[in-house]
Amino acid sequence: MHVLRHTYASVLLDAGESIKALSTYLGHADPGFTLRTYTHLLPTSEDRTRRAIDAAFGEDQAAEVVPEALDGLQTA
Repeated sequence: MHVLRHTYASVLLDAGESIKALSTYLGHADPGFTLRTYTHLLPTSEDRTRRAIDAAFGEDQAAEVVPEALDGLQTA
């Protein structure tokens, strides 16, 4: 039964459900417990994060920002 519960939580988190809502669905009084118990790096997390940043800044803009941000920085 625990595996089914963990799978349920992982699928909802991967789909973008909020920790607060998931905590309620699972009957947890504290969303912090849900975070500590059920959040881990899901296989699609990195791709989803990259897409969100690209959508916010645009792929072309993100590529241009990095070199400009490095101008004037010294390396050790």
